[in-house]
Amino acid sequence: VFVDQGEPLGTGHAVLVAERAVGAADEVLVVGGDFDPVTPADVRRLLAVHRRTRSAASILTTEVEDPKGYARIVREGTRLLEIVEGTDAPPELRRVREVSTLVFAFRRKDLYAALPLVGRENRQREHYLNEVFGILLGKGERVSAVRVDTGGLMGPNSRAELAALGALLRRRIAEAHMAAGVTIEDPGTTFIDVDVRIGRDSVIRPMTLLEGETRIGAGCVVGPSTRVVDSRVADGAVVEHSVVKGSRIGRGATVGPFAHLRPGTVLGPRAKAGAFVEIKASSVGEGSKVPHLSYVGDATIGRGVNVGAATVTVNYDGYRKHRTVIEDEARIGSDTMLVAPVRVGRGAVTGAGSVITKDVPAGALAVERAEQKIVKGYRRRKDAEAARAARGGER
Repeated sequence: VFVDQGEPLGTGHAVLVAERAVGAADEVLVVGGDFDPVTPADVRRLLAVHRRTRSAASILTTEVEDPKGYARIVREGTRLLEIVEGTDAPPELRRVREVSTLVFAFRRKDLYAALPLVGRENRQREHYLNEVFGILLGKGERVSAVRVDTGGLMGPNSRAELAALGALLRRRIAEAHMAAGVTIEDPGTTFIDVDVRIGRDSVIRPMTLLEGETRIGAGCVVGPSTRVVDSRVADGAVVEHSVVKGSRIGRGATVGPFAHLRPGTVLGPRAKAGAFVEIKASSVGEGSKVPHLSYVGDATIGRGVNVGAATVTVNYDGYRKHRTVIEDEARIGSDTMLVAPVRVGRGAVTGAGSVITKDVPAGALAVERAEQKIVKGYRRRKDAEAARAARGGER
């Protein structure tokens, strides 16, 4: 449920206008839009203390190197004594380095009883949510403060702070994977999205990005310098120096270096997409190889096929895409152009340099190229012509 605050009159006002959306819940968890680097475990701890102490409100706090601009915390154990907005803090409180995060837990009835009492007598002329704590303390209610470690960072207010926060979150993600049995050779240059899953004993090499809903199996090697987005990589596969998007890579398959698997690509078990190979919306069967310098688009390649270097499936006629089918055990000679729609039968062979425009029957050889002509003495005659031309130019 989304609630439009309308005129932005502060954090307290934002929570107040959401009252109807909250409904009859007993507890309300409030998390600020300026993300503070707290963890799910931190939030669970906050809620545990909040419930155990029967607090009217509870707040997550942390210590930062420079507390300027943040609400200062004064507490005794887990009992909050005072919270003061940074812009309104007196000099003696400005030295306090423990500050409020933007993660709070409330008893709903106490929260919405206090919010209408929050004024705007501050420099920003806003309704501060933090004033609810003072109101509840004034009524004799228990308010708890739970300190957590955020690595000295808070929600970012600059590009430099955003970069530092990103580094902290990436490190946490990497450490969780390493604790689960994944080797990450250089966490500082490895970017792993929070929804990525990696199997045990896989190795993630430097300068690798794993994004979206990517799943990496066990015993894989990914990287270096590799990007995998929303893809599945089965156990034992190797992907190096490559870009993989929206694809599935089978058990024991190899990709790269410098391959590009585009959305809709499926590599079967032990298949290979080698150096400078681009594959798009195609399936490559078990044990088949596209080793180097080739483009495969809108194609179905069977099992045990070898595709020679510089092969191209010519899939686009300027208006529509067309499919190429290469059946099991076929051999495609280097520099073959397969002009789709076309089918190469089981065990068939195409000669190097051929432009294949017609279906090739199973077990047949298809060769399409001009007959080679030998012109004897050609180089000697051309050299003599060039020499005469040069002498004429000197006159």
